[in-house]
Amino acid sequence: MTYLAKPRLHHPTLTKNKVGYTRRDYEGPVSTLCAGCGHDSISAAIIQACWELDIEPHRVAKLSGIGCSSKAPTYFLGASHGFNTVHGRMPSVLTGANLANRELMYLGVSGDGDSASIGLGQFANAMRRGVNMAYIVMNNGVYGLTKGQFSATADRGSKSKKGAINTDNPIDLVGIALQLGATYVARSFSGDKAQLVPLIKGALAHGGAAFIDVISPCVTFNNHGGSTKSYEYVRQHDEAVSVIDFVAPGGELSTEYAPGEVVEVAQQDGSVLRMRKLHEDYDPTDRYAAMSYMNSHAARGEVVTGLLYLDPLPTDLHTALNTCAQPLNTLGTAQLCPGSKALEKINAALR
Repeated sequence: MTYLAKPRLHHPTLTKNKVGYTRRDYEGPVSTLCAGCGHDSISAAIIQACWELDIEPHRVAKLSGIGCSSKAPTYFLGASHGFNTVHGRMPSVLTGANLANRELMYLGVSGDGDSASIGLGQFANAMRRGVNMAYIVMNNGVYGLTKGQFSATADRGSKSKKGAINTDNPIDLVGIALQLGATYVARSFSGDKAQLVPLIKGALAHGGAAFIDVISPCVTFNNHGGSTKSYEYVRQHDEAVSVIDFVAPGGELSTEYAPGEVVEVAQQDGSVLRMRKLHEDYDPTDRYAAMSYMNSHAARGEVVTGLLYLDPLPTDLHTALNTCAQPLNTLGTAQLCPGSKALEKINAALR
């Protein structure tokens, strides 16, 4: 059985958000992923983030590729728009949908095999073009649907469940996103909901190319000793750069933090990301310092998590292409076919 419906009846006392939805309204059918799979924790964080942001589910378009991670969108935001693409092709389909209808919020969900192998070129071009989206990779370092082979993000020297040692260098999607111009870059852990939920909220509100790499242990094939993507390894080697909180426009400005310097960065929609620095020398607005910091800690076997880089004034693909404010899918014949005189004027300008 691949589909298990949840009861439609909701308890009348469930808390509703400002747009009248309960948290249950952001769920989907019962997950058929393995019990304890980190992907289900990420789905729960997405549900919590959308509910707290008062997002109407039908305003979200969720797209995915192929793999365990790309099954996950079935299990959240059941009332949203959804499109399951072919392997590795989610970014280009999302780009087309975004250009056609800029009024929707776009959430791309992918995996390490989907984005770091067959879809690496698609991922890279979505980042460099600045497609307005929240791109979440559920990264477990293995191909779970085909019995646990190493994926392209598996660390060199890590051990498979059957004892094989990975001899290939890993592809770091966070490093690629930073290098190619993503304006919101973060890494988190599926077992750290307190960190993951505000990171997702910030990505959804960002207004540019937002990327979150989430270490999501595969309990069946990659949660053993020798794995660098297991629950135990990440908990022992997690190096958080900050404690983060998301403050919505007009929301209550209150939160709790550990001692340290506070940095507040306003985003285009009026929301605020408030970060309590755990490392006083870390600057989340310096792209190249973020790359250096991440690489130096990775060399020590540490998994750096948190909001690694943020551009408070991002631009997106619509800005670069100078598209009209009206969604392209609503334009009529008069706007799309202005006539021969307009075409002659365009051709003359190109001579």
